[in-house]
Amino acid sequence: MRVFCRIVERRSFTHAAEDSGLPRSTVTDAVKQLEARLGVRLLQRTTRHVSPTLDGEAYYQRCLSILADIEDAEGAFAGAKPKGLLRVDVHGTLARHFVLPSLPSFLETYPEIEFYMSEGDRLVDLVREGVDCVLRVGTPADSDMVARRVAMLDEITLASPAYINAHGLPEHPARLAGHRMIGFRSSATGSLLPLEFIVEGTVREITLPAAVAVNAAESYVSAARLGLGLIQIPRYHAEKDLADGTLIHVLEDFPLTPTPVSLLYPRNRQLSPRVRVFIDWLVKVFPRQNSENALQ
Repeated sequence: MRVFCRIVERRSFTHAAEDSGLPRSTVTDAVKQLEARLGVRLLQRTTRHVSPTLDGEAYYQRCLSILADIEDAEGAFAGAKPKGLLRVDVHGTLARHFVLPSLPSFLETYPEIEFYMSEGDRLVDLVREGVDCVLRVGTPADSDMVARRVAMLDEITLASPAYINAHGLPEHPARLAGHRMIGFRSSATGSLLPLEFIVEGTVREITLPAAVAVNAAESYVSAARLGLGLIQIPRYHAEKDLADGTLIHVLEDFPLTPTPVSLLYPRNRQLSPRVRVFIDWLVKVFPRQNSENALQ
């Protein structure tokens, strides 16, 4: 059942074999034996694609429930701890500032969990790509995934000393004529994100001329250090620059709305014990790391 489910999710015998640590021939034989015992065809196979039949899709849904019950039953014994491969996709800056610093304690608590982390900011097809959950910044778009909020990040407006020398210190969002921003292109919409300020209790969006536009957080900050424009980023990402004086907090009287951080996982799939303990751990550790970063 586990092998069959992995084939359905990965749409590939080869990928399922790699994930399961089995020879491809063993995976193929397992499905043949399963189909022979059930007396139905579970998978449609072509040279490039594997997909479940109608019977296969129905059987897959039953298998998910059965396998989850098995993991719960095994985990109910005293002293039993979750084990197996845990696949997580995390935005790179979140990984380095929040997840990795506390990861040793998680792995010490759950030594039989094998942790694999990929980095990205696109909307991952969790089931198709074999990922258990993703950690993302921003308000999640409507999808078939459950979104569990783990933190709210304070955002600030920044500029370099060189930029301020060239363009002056901005004093009010309404008087930003002559200023410019570094454009950040959204991976979701493809458009540049506007600057955002709370002015007298109202959120105002302002788009300034942008001679430079990027789509990666590290390049965004690097361009600001070079004096190319104003940027807005989470405070945790700017602590070292603020301490070193390479970036300066501007327009402090006009804050931004905090940005949510959410953990997303499939809605129609019962969580395995290893995913549940990871989610519970992250919900606790994320605010603690955020507070520690703010104090540094």
